Order: sequence, then C-alpha cells, then structure tokens
Amino acid sequence: MPRKDLIPLLLDRPHTLVELARILGRHPRDVENDLHHLFRSLRNGPYRPVIEPARCRRCGFVFRDDKLHKPGRCPRCRGDWIEPPRVGIGE
Repeated sequence: MPRKDLIPLLLDRPHTLVELARILGRHPRDVENDLHHLFRSLRNGPYRPVIEPARCRRCGFVFRDDKLHKPGRCPRCRGDWIEPPRVGIGE
C-alpha cells in the first residue's frame, strides 16, 4: 500500500497507531515509519498532520506530540494507564 493511500483514511478521523496497523494488516512499527515519511511529504501539500498526544488517564500528564507510539509509564505518577496518541490529517 503506498503511503499516499493513508491520506483518505486519516482524513476520516484520528486513529491510534495500533488501529491503523490493524486496518492495514501491518506491524505498528512499519506503519509508524510510513506516517513519518507521509508527514514529511505533506509539508508541500494542502494537508497538515494533526497529532493528539498521549496522556495519562490517572493524573492527566500530556506527553510530547512528536512520538506516535504509546509510552510505557507516566513520568509524573508512574501509572501505566496511558491513552495512546491519535494521528490524523487536517486541512
């Protein structure tokens, strides 16, 4: 599947990395690599990447938005109840 085919899927609604991997039938690391390349190519087009960063459901800590995979533990409360980041594309 070409990386450009991810655009209609991401325009629909934001997805987690695991959801995208399940939809595409691929490994999450491969999908993450494809997304990084896609985001680089979007700089020249009408679309912009939209990343909802991961956050801790226990204390509300918001992680940086440059990572697309789910963190293991919260640095503030050491909890592992983490909401994974969601990735989409906006205009």
